[in-house]
Amino acid sequence: MRRDVFQAIADPVRRDIIALLAEETLSVNAIAEKFDISRPAISKHLKILNECGIIDYNQIGRERLCLIQPQKLIPAFLWIKQYNKLWEDNIDAFENYINEIQNKTKK
Repeated sequence: MRRDVFQAIADPVRRDIIALLAEETLSVNAIAEKFDISRPAISKHLKILNECGIIDYNQIGRERLCLIQPQKLIPAFLWIKQYNKLWEDNIDAFENYINEIQNKTKK
């Protein structure tokens, strides 16, 4: 099965793992300790991230360190970025609506 970046970021646990690894390189055990799910479940998430190319492993002695490959997230970033203007327009419209309501209640 061919995996892509969108499959990787579809799961909230994997997004949390990506966020952790964006801050620092961690061992598999260190990552597992940060979650309230089983070690095998974390390993499964790491396997998917690795298959998508988002993380790579560096074996140092007995430890497997997980290294983020941020350039692999670029396709997702570019896809999301195309909707930036739409979101900004909607947020601006919502902010204007809230301001109108607040102004009416103050009068």
